[in-house]
Amino acid sequence: MADLAKLAGVSKITVSRALSESPLVNPETRERVQALARKHGYKLNVSARNLRLRRSHTVAVIVEMTPSSERTMWDPYPLSLLGGISQELTSAGYSVLLTTRQGASHAAVQAADGLILLGQGVRQDAVHLYDKLGLPMVVWGAAGEGGDNHTVVGSDNHQGGIMAAERFLSIGRRHPVFIGNPDHPEMAQRLFGFVDELARHGIKPLLLRRDDFTLESGVDAVRSLAARKVRFDAIFACSDLLAMGAIRALVELGQSVPNDVSVIGYDDTPLGATFLPPLSSMRQNWQEGGVLLARKVLAMIHGQVVQSQMMATTLVVRST
Repeated sequence: MADLAKLAGVSKITVSRALSESPLVNPETRERVQALARKHGYKLNVSARNLRLRRSHTVAVIVEMTPSSERTMWDPYPLSLLGGISQELTSAGYSVLLTTRQGASHAAVQAADGLILLGQGVRQDAVHLYDKLGLPMVVWGAAGEGGDNHTVVGSDNHQGGIMAAERFLSIGRRHPVFIGNPDHPEMAQRLFGFVDELARHGIKPLLLRRDDFTLESGVDAVRSLAARKVRFDAIFACSDLLAMGAIRALVELGQSVPNDVSVIGYDDTPLGATFLPPLSSMRQNWQEGGVLLARKVLAMIHGQVVQSQMMATTLVVRST
């Protein structure tokens, strides 16, 4: 670097900044230094720099889900979140290390400067697990209860539940069903909002617990209702896949959607929007959520105090 600085007629720190694309170096000088570096085969030793700074300039992103043929990594969740995260982190000069829960024990994850966790797990078990790494961490999900001081970015799931209940009430539905697993904090908040709003009108929904957020799980849920001859005229499902499975089962049973049973999903996925009939669903702004996750973890890495943040949800009314 000293030789290159002498050739360019600048200081070593200017060479370092020019090769790191720093805006502190004017474009002409930056291009001159980079041209000389290319000519003489010089490359910045990123590993040595990081070791000196005690930084890896890497943020680990752990997706708390087990991918399957029905629930893939290229679904809008988590792909849209990852898009926002990657855009923000790479713009700040950080690399993104993506893994699932199965790969979270790797040395590269433990060496990261910070951690973004997409999903809290059942009863926040994933949050408690990754706390042990001692890294600055931001979580996608629902705000914690009581003394939980984790930094969380998410959608207003409680309000989402309220809006689903309001919609059903406005169209005269009085026998609603909730399908999901309230052991997950996000799902619990959706259920609480749903129950609270219906209770104001003297209605108590039926909770149908399903652990898997898949189409087949939604089919099974409705078939179980039919087998028990349960009376219902509305379904609020915790994911679009659950909702679409429920509709498939209703059609098989000779029920009309929405004439006999109204259905609302959650996430407003492209698959739900193109489903027949097009699915009414709660929209979350995952792209913005990813950007917020990245900004907050970067702030924590640099020693700043950050706060949890919940974004608004929107009910997209279609044909169900």
